[in-house]
Amino acid sequence: MSQRERILEHLLTGASITPLEALHICGSLRLSERIRELEAEGIPITHTMTAVGDKRVCSYRLAF
Repeated sequence: MSQRERILEHLLTGASITPLEALHICGSLRLSERIRELEAEGIPITHTMTAVGDKRVCSYRLAF
């Protein structure tokens, strides 16, 4: 199963995903690129900035 497929499978559960979670789930260091690939296929995804400790990261979720 590809990284993109694993990320989509995770999103289909209703969960959001951050870059660190993507690293643990499928070894992806390029979550934003995988998200762009999914969006190019017509999958609607929302982008939200989330605080993680003292940093802000982008969190992605299906927009259904």
